[in-house]
Amino acid sequence: MKYKILVTGGCGFIASHIVDELISQNHDVVVLDVLEPQVHQDKKPSYLNPKAQYIYGDVRNSEVLKKALDGVDVVFHEAAAVGVGQSMYQIEKYVSINTLGTAVLLDTIVNGKFNIKKMIVAASMSSYGEGAYECADCGKVYPSLRTDEQMKKNQWEQVCPVCKKTVKPVPTSESKPLESNSIYAQTKRHQEEMVLLTGKTYGIPASALRYFNVYGPRQSLSNPYTGVCAIFSSRIKNNNSPVIYEDGMQTRDFVNIKDIVQANILAMNSSSADYESFNVGSGKPSSILEIADLLIKGYSKNVKPEITKQFRKGDIRHCYADISKIKTKLGYKPSVSLEQGMKELISWGEKAEAVDMFEKAARELRDKNLA
Repeated sequence: MKYKILVTGGCGFIASHIVDELISQNHDVVVLDVLEPQVHQDKKPSYLNPKAQYIYGDVRNSEVLKKALDGVDVVFHEAAAVGVGQSMYQIEKYVSINTLGTAVLLDTIVNGKFNIKKMIVAASMSSYGEGAYECADCGKVYPSLRTDEQMKKNQWEQVCPVCKKTVKPVPTSESKPLESNSIYAQTKRHQEEMVLLTGKTYGIPASALRYFNVYGPRQSLSNPYTGVCAIFSSRIKNNNSPVIYEDGMQTRDFVNIKDIVQANILAMNSSSADYESFNVGSGKPSSILEIADLLIKGYSKNVKPEITKQFRKGDIRHCYADISKIKTKLGYKPSVSLEQGMKELISWGEKAEAVDMFEKAARELRDKNLA
């Protein structure tokens, strides 16, 4: 079936790939994007698909939204301000763009004469806080953030909240209680819960996809508040050492952009996704040091990771996805290995502009006593 589809934030890294796939499947696509200068450096990206219709405006503007929603069947809500650390000192901005922006979008939909058949919202693994762990004595446990006292002693690993023994990370499932430990994480949880609640209330099928650490071509290499792969790439391309907090052994789930697109298309096309939240990841943990080493090798640079043994407030130790739910319900299957995905990222990154702004971002964290 051919749909008219609105993609908010459709000029960005993730959403632009979704736009390309939707157009390749012969859907009519409308993109709404404000072209945030921190992401786009005051210029339209060269990768924008010419077959989409573009509306440049703010998701918080209901008049702009009414125009963008005209005749639309499906909404992919990808627009968001992104940055865990930055969100802790630009609180109003993040809550306004993410929470209020979603509220205005939903308000416009439910109070307008729009026949929306499906809504899909980009949610985030950050809403979990720490991942899931297993204690040899107490079974599965969900520790809260590590204390400053623990971190100052370089005791990086999590301990059981019951018996205080060191615990090992296990895959984090959708049933884990959410413990959003940053303003960014809270606003992503708001987006998820608001879309699902509104969908249920008004009978509009809605799905939330909890993205883990997404990487791939088009991620801004000049935005120091984005994902670690892009930040490290910018450092390495400029012959600077990638800076790693703690000891580098903290792990995340790195998921390729192609698999994020796959999950979005599956969610759009399957009623099994309706009113559900799904993890979207690779299902495999990778250490931050491993990522730095892969990128240094791939870019063929003579630099070494700088392991600071310092910590940032709010950082978690381990979190990787249990993807059994999305595999079973939607038929999702990760298709790109970390090694292959990194090769593609590096191939693109070698030609991409990369202004190394890491020191500016790190200084801001220090000035706010967050690192």
